[in-house]
Amino acid sequence: MRLGIDLGGTKTEAVILGDDGSIIWRKRQPTPQLDYKAIITTISQLITDAADEAGFTGPVGMGIPGSINPSDGTVHGASTQVLNGQNLK
Repeated sequence: MRLGIDLGGTKTEAVILGDDGSIIWRKRQPTPQLDYKAIITTISQLITDAADEAGFTGPVGMGIPGSINPSDGTVHGASTQVLNGQNLK
């Protein structure tokens, strides 16, 4: 199993896929606006929910609305402005 998180400007969605690519579990939350700590809390809660509700313990991948500078882990060019300059490495 794998957990993927899509951090978007309006929603943050987590999906667990089985080894065959089938959707095992899915949950969506509104993305908090203008509050970096609340965004991190939302991501953390989705991972906790995946563990509690579906028994997930595997790897996590995440897509974000921007890019991460490989040298320092900071976000650049994010459409969700509060992410810019933050470290998500």
